[in-house]
Amino acid sequence: MSSYFSDLAQQYIDGEWRPGTGSWDVIDFNPYDDEKLASITVATVDEVDQAYRSAARAQKQWAATNPYTRRAVFERALGLIEEREPEIADLIVAELGGTRVKAGFELHLVKEFLRESAHLALRPEGRILPSPADGKENRVYRVPVGVVGVISSFNFPLLLSVKSVAPALALGNGVVLKPHQHTPIAGGTLVAKIFEEAGLPGGLLNVVVTDIAEIGDAFIEHPVPKVISFTGSDRVGRHVATVCAAHFKRSVLELGGNSALVVLDDADVDYAVDAAVFSRFVHQGQVCMAANRVLVDRAIAEEFTEKFVARVRSLRTGDPRDPRTVIGPVISSTQANALAGTVEQALAEGATALVRGAVRGNLVEPTVLTGLPAGSALLRQEVFGPVVFLVPFDGEAEAARIVNDTPYGLSGAVHTGDVERGVAFARRIDTGMFHVNDGTVHDEPLVPFGGEKHSGIGRLNGESTLEAFTTVKWISVQHGRSNFPF
Repeated sequence: MSSYFSDLAQQYIDGEWRPGTGSWDVIDFNPYDDEKLASITVATVDEVDQAYRSAARAQKQWAATNPYTRRAVFERALGLIEEREPEIADLIVAELGGTRVKAGFELHLVKEFLRESAHLALRPEGRILPSPADGKENRVYRVPVGVVGVISSFNFPLLLSVKSVAPALALGNGVVLKPHQHTPIAGGTLVAKIFEEAGLPGGLLNVVVTDIAEIGDAFIEHPVPKVISFTGSDRVGRHVATVCAAHFKRSVLELGGNSALVVLDDADVDYAVDAAVFSRFVHQGQVCMAANRVLVDRAIAEEFTEKFVARVRSLRTGDPRDPRTVIGPVISSTQANALAGTVEQALAEGATALVRGAVRGNLVEPTVLTGLPAGSALLRQEVFGPVVFLVPFDGEAEAARIVNDTPYGLSGAVHTGDVERGVAFARRIDTGMFHVNDGTVHDEPLVPFGGEKHSGIGRLNGESTLEAFTTVKWISVQHGRSNFPF
């Protein structure tokens, strides 16, 4: 693991590993014990330009490469991940405080997305469409957009980078990746190293570790990238979308959420408790799809609450290296302090703490709150950590109204003894994704992933990824002669 941090603490530009030339360093810390893992001098505006120019130069030949040849790169990348899975899991545990379970969950999804990317290389298909003009043949070609800029988040850094980088490359594009500065290795340079060793042509994939404090909007304003794929907060996503629109770029935005897990009166209570505990507390609740709110029909609220609280109290918080740990550290002291502030605000507004966890450094123990006034802004916003609101309701209509009463619309779940009742309820909810008799946290390579409202624009995965990272070009052929009016 240590070799990853020492070897990969560099920029990767035009097929070369080199230090940045910025005026300051990104310091990569272990959020559990504050151990310094790496120091990376940031990339400058000029180096971002070099990265994009490199990707653009390499992309032309890559797009012309036989897609079966392109596919082989992703098959080799998958093999490298499988060979090094224990080392990469250690890296995830160290760099972002993920537990062993979380690291395994993330790596499983990374492998699935690499498998799908290998197939995606062969997916683009052209069409021949009819014309009202005699003798005209309309050909519609699906082609790469050219170069894609990817900005990934810290919570699932390897997955969130791979699920844009790999398909964009598979479809014939060049890529420049900017990982989050809390996870520059797992979300950035590790991805470059894997693809370099898998035989990806040099210059095609570039990784720049930097920050807006150094480069401003240069990463998204640059004239080379035609698509920016961003994962992060809705506040930053709004800015990314605005800049992209001003520069006639397409943006794919995977933003925050305020998901609800709903337990109807005919649900299997024990199973619903299991689903709710996972949906809120996986990776310390630092998941855009996590269940911030758990809504329970009053008819079963007492039983559910008793069992849910007992399960939450049993969750072990501590060292993420310990296989028994369920809840490791949040990513930073800023995040830990914000969560403590959220709990204080809820209590000041009249909420009751059924479980109130302590905050010890970046370790935030679980907190379960109930009785928050219906008008509280806390019920409408994203809470990125192990704090959950229990909300009772009377009947499905009230539940649907409460679930929809938020500017977000990413994921959610409903538990019921009647699957079709659950589907009918899901159709009433303004989200991009909703799950019946399951948790709120899911991602799969083939299904469209994304949200409504402030939770994002566009979709990824499967056919959606094909749409995101390619464009169509109409070429007509006139067999014979056209008749012109003058």
